[in-house]
Amino acid sequence: MGRHHHEHLEPTGESLAGAAQRMLERQGEQWTDMRAAIFEVLAEFDKPASAYDIADLVSQKRSKRVAPNSVYRILDLFVKNNLAMRVESANAYIANAHPGCVHDCIFLVCGKCGEATHIDDDVLSNTVRKMAREHGFAPERPVMEVLGLCAKCA
Repeated sequence: MGRHHHEHLEPTGESLAGAAQRMLERQGEQWTDMRAAIFEVLAEFDKPASAYDIADLVSQKRSKRVAPNSVYRILDLFVKNNLAMRVESANAYIANAHPGCVHDCIFLVCGKCGEATHIDDDVLSNTVRKMAREHGFAPERPVMEVLGLCAKCA
């Protein structure tokens, strides 16, 4: 059954960062000051953020230049551990509002305002995985993005 994650139901701020920290530490990774700062900034964005956007804000908050390459490495770690999701078409990231929940992501990406709405539909993603296997392909992470206009911009 499809599920739509509504913004107002999602944990934010400390509770989301706390959940992310617990998930990362459970994977044997450390929750460093830099990782915390990057996650905090990422969670503040209401639309997908690039590594450059995040690096700029973290640099301002820490009064010390943070290289986008460092941010990319940490974002990749977050994606690998399900703390963030990557919107491929925008080369941008959003915090996963449900860090313990593993789903293949479907994003509805607005070409006008840049907002990405995350939808879970296990029936659809299982069908995509099944089709891949039927073609002799071992799927790791289906990425589905629908580009268009959101309700506000349409």
